[in-house]
Amino acid sequence: MKKENIKIVAFVCALMLLGCSVDIPANINSIQNEEPDVTGPVNSGTIDFTKTYGGTKNESARSIISTLDGGYAVLGFTQSMDGDITDKTDESHDYWLMKFSAQNTLEWNKTYGGSDNDRANDIIQTKDGGYIVIGSSFSMDGDVSGNPDNLGNDDYWVIKLDPMGNISWNKTFGFIGSDKGFSVLESSVGGYFIVGVLDVTASGGEGNTFSSNANAHAGGDYWGIKLSDAGEIEWSKFYGGNFSDTPESMIETEDNGYLIMGSSDSVDVDITGNYGSYDYWAVKISSTGTLEWERSYGGTEIDEAFGIVKTDDGNYMVSGVTRSSDNNVSLNKGGADVWLNKISPSGELLWEKSYGGSDFDVSTGIVKAQAGDKGYIITGSSRSQDGDATLNQGQNDAWIIKISSDGELEWENSVGGSDIDFFYDAVQLQDGSIIAVGESFSNDGSIPENKGFSDLLLTKIK
Repeated sequence: MKKENIKIVAFVCALMLLGCSVDIPANINSIQNEEPDVTGPVNSGTIDFTKTYGGTKNESARSIISTLDGGYAVLGFTQSMDGDITDKTDESHDYWLMKFSAQNTLEWNKTYGGSDNDRANDIIQTKDGGYIVIGSSFSMDGDVSGNPDNLGNDDYWVIKLDPMGNISWNKTFGFIGSDKGFSVLESSVGGYFIVGVLDVTASGGEGNTFSSNANAHAGGDYWGIKLSDAGEIEWSKFYGGNFSDTPESMIETEDNGYLIMGSSDSVDVDITGNYGSYDYWAVKISSTGTLEWERSYGGTEIDEAFGIVKTDDGNYMVSGVTRSSDNNVSLNKGGADVWLNKISPSGELLWEKSYGGSDFDVSTGIVKAQAGDKGYIITGSSRSQDGDATLNQGQNDAWIIKISSDGELEWENSVGGSDIDFFYDAVQLQDGSIIAVGESFSNDGSIPENKGFSDLLLTKIK
């Protein structure tokens, strides 16, 4: 589930200026035997339709889920107060939630926020049929007015919603620095677990409910918070070193603990095996936040993880981007590739593979396929028109890849125009169709319309 990904956009822009290029590796290290894939309704990877939503300013979708009624909900943020946005009164960024039926009809949409910038990153549907969303807020008024203790630049902002999108409660968490929430799940032991970035330098070591060497930390750290059903803090703990440690996704493990995935360029405190620059960094904690193990994956260049899912055989798939071609990365031909890792419950790297072409290709998330399919769906963007990427219509095209359980590429497709287009998340519905969401700056190619600067992008694949 996906996240804010500002680093990716900056990284893409830098690479556009530098003219970096990559080619596709086909790297597998000792793939283990797995059961053959079992398929329900077949998805061929064919684009059914693409739509854009928004107004005259900026919109983006960051997360999508299937809903209990067979439809789906899309979460992102909006700056516009016109076009498809009907309930905003200023041009600050607000959370934006859209609910669609199984027939792709927009049933309702709502915005949430205050007079400053509020950007959403992740959504889940809760057991009571409602929703919980997380992101960051700079506001102290409007929908955030119940939290006058907003303490800094950005705070985590968590909202519990009823099935129609009405606010049940909302909470902010943070200190005087920029603290941003990225991912949320409903815990099997009750309540919720949320994770994001804490500016430990600005907090002065605050943010831990445990006694620890908090003063040894600096910069941005992974910050996990366990909440009650009512959104009250049960415990909080941060993990990292003296540089930048950014979590992007996490899952609950079989022992009711949590496995948090992101990237780190630290080489001290909680990080023991950095390979160079940014690495994928996995942190396994207990149900009460105790660090049980941590592990880095990557090479000497920049490697950033953005998604993690469970596999049917009890392991985990992790997706992200690599620029390395050494250590854990068996092959990269010069730029950036989508990099897939399969890891065990103890963090052992079982195998890894790269996907891409001769330019810049990145994954922003991974989800498990549904309807009896044991494979995975990877979302992101591609600047390539060779290797695994067969079409590029401009700069970055929104890219979606379907792989089997052992990482074999089954199909890929892209949507885009002459400007920058991204997919950030996807979901497979009960009928086998896939909905992918993101953002688009284009007004040509396979993008039917641009209503402002960036629009929320939604594509159905059948």
